Amino acid sequence: MTTDETWFYHYELQIKQQSMVWQHGGSPRPKNSECKNPLEKFSPRFFWDQDGILLIDYLPNGQTINAECYSFLPVQLTDILKEKSRGKVTKKILFLHDNAPAHRALATQKKLAYPGFQCPDHPTYSPDLAPSDYHLFPGLKKQLKGHHFLSNAKVSAAVETWLDGQPSEFFLSGLQKFEQGAKKCIELRGKYVE
Repeated sequence: MTTDETWFYHYELQIKQQSMVWQHGGSPRPKNSECKNPLEKFSPRFFWDQDGILLIDYLPNGQTINAECYSFLPVQLTDILKEKSRGKVTKKILFLHDNAPAHRALATQKKLAYPGFQCPDHPTYSPDLAPSDYHLFPGLKKQLKGHHFLSNAKVSAAVETWLDGQPSEFFLSGLQKFEQGAKKCIELRGKYVE
């Protein structure tokens, strides 16, 4: 299982040229009637495995992930995994997350040890070993580009619709790419690969 978060905006430009507009000195500023604040953003955290999305953790506006918030998630994930796997999980759960301060905090480590999560160390500055960054988020963000959303709920609905439409092979291939990258990282003795 792996996790990561990303930012979603109420409006993502399709290309950079869309933000450039030629005007003469007396031109009125362009108006966007569809979206009140296109730069409004929020950052959900995604938990997924080879079969698909397990949990999307939506934080309230203005709140960021910290150790206290993050340390409550393993118990919730354990319940989801028990329900979803129905007897498949008998050993420790390999749990991939990066080395953000909230993940390394002692409170988080204790909570993860209790339900039997095994968390391998994540090398610093290694986006090539973050499955969400190179596999999950690029396709998802491409799908959202050019769309105006009026609220976080509308963005969330579009995100969940896209994720629900992905076959389990999509998620499995993301973790297989991680395995290939990890092997390459081991062969190169931890040096940055891509």
